[in-house]
Amino acid sequence: MSHFTSMQTSFQNLFYLKKALNQLNIKYEEDKNTTDNTFISKYYVNLIIPQKNGYDIKFFWNGKEYELIVDMSFWNQSCTVESFIDSITQQYAGEVIIGEGQKLGFQPIKYQQNNDGSTILVLERWNTTK
Repeated sequence: MSHFTSMQTSFQNLFYLKKALNQLNIKYEEDKNTTDNTFISKYYVNLIIPQKNGYDIKFFWNGKEYELIVDMSFWNQSCTVESFIDSITQQYAGEVIIGEGQKLGFQPIKYQQNNDGSTILVLERWNTTK
């Protein structure tokens, strides 16, 4: 019996979500031809992470953020769904910090993944005005 689960996320920026998935080597496809004809999904791209069993994982735009939609009965990843979303969330946060920091003139000088799962991210900006 199928059991679809929808999990709220904090992923609001498709660019950073795609960067996070790429950094984690998670293959995805863009779904621009969604069958949902609501105004919300009509103008946003949803992402599909194919699984070998045919029951794909989806990130679906709900108007505020990308929700993770998955059939828990057919979860076919090497980690739990919680670990999966946690790793994407951590990578997404790093991508947002770096990307938005660069818009303000900051440059990343250190990005370190620690054995305990934590990340050290250091940005710097030189003040060139007198």
